[in-house]
Amino acid sequence: MSNRKGFTLIELLIVVVIIGILAAIAIPKFSNTKEKAYVAAMKSDLRNLVTAEEGYFADNLAYGSITDIGTAYSSSQGVTVATSAVTATGWSASATHTGTAQTCTIALGAAAGTGSAGIPACS
Repeated sequence: MSNRKGFTLIELLIVVVIIGILAAIAIPKFSNTKEKAYVAAMKSDLRNLVTAEEGYFADNLAYGSITDIGTAYSSSQGVTVATSAVTATGWSASATHTGTAQTCTIALGAAAGTGSAGIPACS
């Protein structure tokens, strides 16, 4: 009887197949995690914009655009935030990220309409 040590070809092929199956399951999970991180960054930036806008309102009794706020607000890397419908009584803004196709929006005051005022919504 021969006493060889090592793995057979079948055993090695089974291990390679199992690793392939695990990789096929894990890769989509990780890409979904990146997407969630991008959306979280956009929501965080919009919440920070609410704080900056409220500070600006406290000083000027009117809301301002991002250029009016100045250094009180800056967005995260890869996130672009734009304000629109800025009036003395309200404003709205949207955020996009270079790594995702989703867009998050937020509105406060007169620009909020019937939606959830001050809460970022993404689609």
